[in-house]
Amino acid sequence: MEHLKEVAGYGDMIKSLVKRELRGKYKGSVLGFLWTFINPLCQIIVYTIVFSVIVRNDLQQFYVYMITGMIPWMFFDMSLRLGSGCVRYQGDLLKKIYFPREVLPISTVTANFINMLLCFIIVLAVILFSGRGFNPVALVCLPMVMMIEYCITLGFVLILSAGTVYFKDLEHITTVLLMAWIYGTPILYPISMIPDKIIWIFKLNPMTAVIESFHDILYWGNLPSWKYMAYAAAW
Repeated sequence: MEHLKEVAGYGDMIKSLVKRELRGKYKGSVLGFLWTFINPLCQIIVYTIVFSVIVRNDLQQFYVYMITGMIPWMFFDMSLRLGSGCVRYQGDLLKKIYFPREVLPISTVTANFINMLLCFIIVLAVILFSGRGFNPVALVCLPMVMMIEYCITLGFVLILSAGTVYFKDLEHITTVLLMAWIYGTPILYPISMIPDKIIWIFKLNPMTAVIESFHDILYWGNLPSWKYMAYAAAW
């Protein structure tokens, strides 16, 4: 508890690092902060064309299903990619001043979390455009799911950022694993397509519980499964 209090005491430093990361991400580009929305939108358009036109499925308005899972996944993906080296590449700063090392992973994940919240403007706009509407009761659970994903993501980044200091290859291994991990999570296909014999493997994946909770709330308009929520919270 004393250590957690110490980390909390560096809240101003975390805020400063988050602001620096958000401002510096697209600094010098013509469109600047608009890339926050353009990047995920372009990626989702490509995936939608591939998985609704070329590789077809039975889901209605598949683009809505995909965007409600893809935006949370992109937060997780980018946090792990950037966070795995966030301590290793700040060696000069670490040698100059003392501060709890957790400050760096926390600021990286928080900056990406804010980016995800901004991208949810696109998600809400797409849902309204599709005419699916919202379930107000289910929407109450949305902040809870977001915070559970934030905690899971921060946990992974804390481990990876520490490990990468001693084993640089871990950063590259993380990138490769994330490329495979997205296909082991029901984002590009509904969970109903997974054969019963192997579905237990997919359910072991903590991101399955997280993404399915987002789908329940935003695509199906239902309350999220409390089993999924409990499993994700345990992670």
